[in-house]
Amino acid sequence: MEDLHFNYLAIAAAALVYFAIGGLWYSPILFAKAWAREAGMTEAQLQQPPLGRIFGLSALAALVMSFNLAAFLGAKASFSFGLFAGAATGIGWVAMALGVIYLFEQRSLKLWLINSGYQVVAFTAMGAILGAWR
Repeated sequence: MEDLHFNYLAIAAAALVYFAIGGLWYSPILFAKAWAREAGMTEAQLQQPPLGRIFGLSALAALVMSFNLAAFLGAKASFSFGLFAGAATGIGWVAMALGVIYLFEQRSLKLWLINSGYQVVAFTAMGAILGAWR
């Protein structure tokens, strides 16, 4: 078993990038209106969200995901392997897991594409950062 050594700055940077991509992805520039409509969010829900809880727990989740991906990549990762592993994680695990849930919840394909697309892009970016910044 290889000895894992974590680059905590890379893990924090990857989590921050994951968070930033989400901010752009769900902004009015990209998918905010389509996401809100497909998710069934009311105007009232969008106006008064519990921002502290949402952002705090989202940041914590991003750190956990980044740390987990760094552990998965291991000590011998490279940019190209990180890019591949991040994309494979986003597509093969996260998007497919969301797909199963969305099938049972009978959610729309459009919502799945929006949410899964974010995960694929974000995990690919995180993997690239973690693989390159060893």
